[in-house]
Amino acid sequence: MHTREEKLEAFGRLIDVLDTLRVKCPWDRKQTNESLRPNTIEETFELCDALMKDDKKNICKELGDVLLHVCFYSLIGSETGDFDIADVCNREADKLIFRHPHVYGNVEAETAEQVTENWEQIKLKEKDGNKSVLSGVPDALPSLIKAYRIQDKARNVGFDWEDRIDVWKKVREELDELETELEKGDKEKSTKELGDFLFSVINAARLYHLNPDNALEHTNQKFIRRFNYIEEHSIKSGKPLTDMTLSEMDELWNEAKGLENNK
Repeated sequence: MHTREEKLEAFGRLIDVLDTLRVKCPWDRKQTNESLRPNTIEETFELCDALMKDDKKNICKELGDVLLHVCFYSLIGSETGDFDIADVCNREADKLIFRHPHVYGNVEAETAEQVTENWEQIKLKEKDGNKSVLSGVPDALPSLIKAYRIQDKARNVGFDWEDRIDVWKKVREELDELETELEKGDKEKSTKELGDFLFSVINAARLYHLNPDNALEHTNQKFIRRFNYIEEHSIKSGKPLTDMTLSEMDELWNEAKGLENNK
């Protein structure tokens, strides 16, 4: 691993390269916060994909792409005289020190849960911090992740189930209400009840320390692998998927499942 001096030198080199590109490259020269934003979202998802796959080589690559965007926004900020990369780093360091009094102060926190609870309380006291418990949850977060974060923040101020096993009663209650509305054929009410049911399932996952977004993505990838197995078999046999019966596809699905289980 590199020394601290080598890390600082590498960071400085990246900033120097970006400074040069901003002046000499037509594409880099015309970029704005608005034009970069879609690219930033894409790069963030590419990093998340590499993290899910535990692909160390691509994690390193995608971290570099995300870091480039952080530096680019900071460069644009320096051009308008609002802030630069030093301000970004110093503000973050100051915030981390302030929010970790159990490390830099005299507050005690022996567990990760205590740290999180302290964190939420401290954020509410910050001058320019969030004005309410839930205001720190970005509106643009994907709904599944947003639900988890909303519930987690509420928990940090004591709004949660006393016994996690009680959540299952709520899950079953929401499922029953969903089934009732589906039977009635009321799409608007069914949509509402589906949301309530999903919210309750996410709540249950949180209470059992499971990440629902990661869980769903693992299932997505599993479905893709197994469906691809069916499709590959149809190509080899010369029989299009549209000509296969559901029974034939189920048989291939179970083959794919068996192969995974035997690995």
